[in-house]
Amino acid sequence: MSESQLRSDLLETSRQMLACGLNRGTSGNASVRCSEGFLVTPSALPVSEMMPDSLVKMTLAGEVIGTGKPSSEWRFHRDILAARSEVGAVLHAHSTFATTLACLRRDVPAVHYMIALAGGSTVRCAPYALFGSQELSDHALYALQGRRACLLANHGMIALGHDLNEALAVAQEVEFLCEIYWRTLQVGEPQLLTAQQMADAQQQFNGYKSPNAKD
Repeated sequence: MSESQLRSDLLETSRQMLACGLNRGTSGNASVRCSEGFLVTPSALPVSEMMPDSLVKMTLAGEVIGTGKPSSEWRFHRDILAARSEVGAVLHAHSTFATTLACLRRDVPAVHYMIALAGGSTVRCAPYALFGSQELSDHALYALQGRRACLLANHGMIALGHDLNEALAVAQEVEFLCEIYWRTLQVGEPQLLTAQQMADAQQQFNGYKSPNAKD
């Protein structure tokens, strides 16, 4: 895919994150892999004011190519893309329910089988670290081991995908799961699925991805 198309798609994804309530104002950020490294949303610029050429190109060594000031969170975008070759896009959101649970520093347990969409039986919550810091990136990488999403304590969420569409779908699903968990906690402790039930759900998801899978 051309860089021009990637810029257009990244801008559109950022707009969709705002439209569906995953982010507000200048909160959150997003990135997509490109031939020379990655494109990332700029620092402190509202999505409504972004243009394709506002997006900042960086190398996986953390150097800016051309001009622009990248999001303060560029480190975890760079580190995730460098460590996970299967990941093509990284989204960071301050969505309401994910951030609520992140402020409680809770993992999201196996409250619903769709947790498996994030790659395991839980959505982990990474320990707190200052935004934009290497420590935060290190915590995120650890929490994302074997996962496509995690929470960041007192901060928000990260969602990964093969491409921008997949990453956005993961982010939306994780926000829904966080809402379900939060609402369940208002009544009492939920009945969690067993490890075997979650393994069965994961196997079912993997089957849908197979080219030989049947409806």
